[in-house]
Amino acid sequence: MGSNQVRIIAGRWRGRKLSFPATSGLRPTPDRIRETLFNWLMPRLSGAVCLDLFAGSGALGFEAASRGAARVVMVERDAATNRLLRDSSTRLDALQVELMPQEAAGFLAGPVEAFDLVFLDPPFDDPELLAHSIHLLTQRAWLKPGAAVYVETPAKRPAPSVPESWLEQKHKTAGQVEYRLFRCQVSP
Repeated sequence: MGSNQVRIIAGRWRGRKLSFPATSGLRPTPDRIRETLFNWLMPRLSGAVCLDLFAGSGALGFEAASRGAARVVMVERDAATNRLLRDSSTRLDALQVELMPQEAAGFLAGPVEAFDLVFLDPPFDDPELLAHSIHLLTQRAWLKPGAAVYVETPAKRPAPSVPESWLEQKHKTAGQVEYRLFRCQVSP
């Protein structure tokens, strides 16, 4: 199995590359989308506690850490992908990054921690993963009041169903990807 690379766009590790395995379903958020997303997030990133629920290449989580997040929890189920995430974390000396090698649902069934920012970018080949993750996030106090939730979906898929307390702040489409930023108005 070969590997691919994606670069960190800005911050402490600007220009550094992250390796990820060439596995089916793993597609890092493109540079253009990450650039827009992190421009949206700049006012709230410094000191934030973030959850990257489907870490994959680590592009979103490491980008958040590079730009000042205090802590980033990355959840990833694939063993080969986790090895490369751990290598990247070690190489970058990313002490604020915590890797959780498990399924997203298993992580959300564990001890609750409230997050300022959650990245939801599950594999596109399983549309139920996103709906199930949103459900699990809202069943327990995973989101701080005012938390931001980033959701990435295929452009041709209907908009995700989210709780009424999640107000859509931003929404864009780039190629085959649609992405949204929500703000949680009240604690779930």
